[in-house]
Amino acid sequence: MFTGIIEDIGVITDLKKEFDNLHITVKSNITSELKIDQSVAHNGVCLTVVNINDKEYTVTAIKETLDKTNLSTLNIGDNVNLERAMKLGDRLDGHIVQGHVDQTATCENIEESNGSWIFTFSYDSSLNNITIEKGSITVNGTSLTVVNSKRNSFSVAIIPYTYEHTNFNTFKIGTTVNLEFDVLGKYVSRLVSLNNII
Repeated sequence: MFTGIIEDIGVITDLKKEFDNLHITVKSNITSELKIDQSVAHNGVCLTVVNINDKEYTVTAIKETLDKTNLSTLNIGDNVNLERAMKLGDRLDGHIVQGHVDQTATCENIEESNGSWIFTFSYDSSLNNITIEKGSITVNGTSLTVVNSKRNSFSVAIIPYTYEHTNFNTFKIGTTVNLEFDVLGKYVSRLVSLNNII
């Protein structure tokens, strides 16, 4: 379980394919605090630490994860948003995030707005994921509030702190991002779809 509050920006230092798996090595300021078998969200994807070497650690992504997320597009030198799993009793500063990416989206527009930035993303609505105005959304692991919610797109407003302390500052038009929709909204959407079938 995560909160969507990014702790650090890691740098990809190595990528190794092994059959359908991808071993991802990351250099991070939080590496010294990690341990083997610990869960860390990478751009919102929950992965298990399998090796630690000085300031770098390695996680492994399987084929299903690579097919459903933007991890398959990583290159050495890329930045990834990192968050360790929350501790029981910690404040929930973001919202409930599972670390299970629902689908990807594409950055369609970036607009500077008096000291902040408005990012607009489009996604495939045929997968029945939804956003609501002022609801929660996770973009590359970052807990955000939806503005301008539409059937297949939404926008988020990014303050300078978030822009500087996440990989939002690397986004361009066409950038692919990971989305995790609000877990409560997913259950409601599923119940509605089941009721329509019955």
